[in-house]
Amino acid sequence: MAGIALYMFVLAGVVGFGAATGRFPKLFIILCLLFVAAAVGLIRLYRWGWALTSAASFLLMSYGVWAYIHTRMAAALIMSFLNLVFFLYLVRPEVRERLR
Repeated sequence: MAGIALYMFVLAGVVGFGAATGRFPKLFIILCLLFVAAAVGLIRLYRWGWALTSAASFLLMSYGVWAYIHTRMAAALIMSFLNLVFFLYLVRPEVRERLR
């Protein structure tokens, strides 16, 4: 789970940098903060952190599929597959049992 939390921190950094430099809308700062909150909650094994991370993984997977359909960029498909793997890991019963 630490690896998934690290991935969420990296996503937060990328989104935050993109919003700061103008590549993404400034509203994406909120998304950056949600990624950081999800990562911290997951590291601390809180149920809300698990829920935020699961939702983020699923939504990012869905966005990656949509982006691949519209742009045919392989990177979107790879990101989508990685998020699918994270989501499927997070919904396993033994992972959910470890949460407080």
